[in-house]
Amino acid sequence: MKRAVFAIFLAVFGCISTTVAGQSTAQPEPIVLAQSTQGFERWKGTFRRRALNSGISSRTFDAAFAGVSVNARVRELDGKQSEFTKTVWEYLDSAVSDKRVSNGREKARSLGRTLTRIEQTYGVDARAIMAIWGVETNFGGFMGGINVIEALATLAYDGRRRNWAEKELIKALSIIQSGDITPQQMEGSWAGAMGHTQFMPSSYLAYAQDFTRNGKRDIWSTDPTDGLASAANYLRVHGWQKGQPWGLEVQLPANFDFASATISPRKPISYWTNKGVRGTDGKAVPNYGDAGLWIPAGARGPAFIVFKNFFVIKRYNNANSYALAVGHLGDRIFGSGSFKASWPRGDRALTRSESRQLQSRLSANGFSTGGVDGVIGPNTIAAIRAFQKSKGLTPDGYASLDLLKRLQ
Repeated sequence: MKRAVFAIFLAVFGCISTTVAGQSTAQPEPIVLAQSTQGFERWKGTFRRRALNSGISSRTFDAAFAGVSVNARVRELDGKQSEFTKTVWEYLDSAVSDKRVSNGREKARSLGRTLTRIEQTYGVDARAIMAIWGVETNFGGFMGGINVIEALATLAYDGRRRNWAEKELIKALSIIQSGDITPQQMEGSWAGAMGHTQFMPSSYLAYAQDFTRNGKRDIWSTDPTDGLASAANYLRVHGWQKGQPWGLEVQLPANFDFASATISPRKPISYWTNKGVRGTDGKAVPNYGDAGLWIPAGARGPAFIVFKNFFVIKRYNNANSYALAVGHLGDRIFGSGSFKASWPRGDRALTRSESRQLQSRLSANGFSTGGVDGVIGPNTIAAIRAFQKSKGLTPDGYASLDLLKRLQ
């Protein structure tokens, strides 16, 4: 949200009214805002001293903070713990939609020479670069629009990770001081991620590239070249293996031991071959090194062999669903089709509270999840499998509503 828009937001919504039985009851929002403003100014004074001690000039700081205040939208988004989550297939429906695939193909054609040069320079496949661009900002269609200094200042003053936000804020000020971007042009997401491929300031300083050779690492430009090269450099540094896939959809034998399915640690391909894992064409899975087996919907959905590049993608965003979306979008942009197996679309994702209930009931029944946090991680999956085995069920570790009902 731009500062001007934010000012309008405050002007219109600064005092919130509700109507009860025909009477208007005003909420004391202006007092809250005044208190917040005073606290923010005190914080800014203290932070200014820390920034100057870190090498930021007073001129840079004052220019960057001119007109900056607490951003209500950033505050809201940072404090929001989503109760409802998406299933993997719902996430893919958006991240790898037919429209996004067709847009990606058009962009790839128009940027063909640039992508070739980036591939040759960094040794990273164009499909990965294009897919990250597509998933992060819909190929530059939406890069955030919130002033990054204001976003990070809000998080540093009143966020869940204040120390982290302060460090990122000082790095953002360093970028401005270097002359790559002005404070007004430095826009991004509510969390401070910037440009075509959504770099945090720390990642920008470490990996951003001036591929256009114009003297600036301009990841915000209408020309996405620097942004794409920066993403390629990031993947290169984190071990991308050119010419190798992120993974492959596979088929499992009827008698497959689902308890052996593990995404990490990775196993030799021979391990999976001996368990009957085959490509969707029925042929042996090619050997691209050690691999994990991921079954995001349990025994009722697609199965994937994932190689090293899958985990390199996760360095960008540490979520399996994100890595799958990037890998699949890149494949589809460059000609591959949709997955062969169907998703269990009748299922819905557990809410966070339902996931906590699941963990609590598993633990109460002697299948420890290592804590109750609402996150279905390796410990919870192991507990689910142990419970499923005890009941003679397929031990696929899939956290479903049906499983929760069985535990009630």
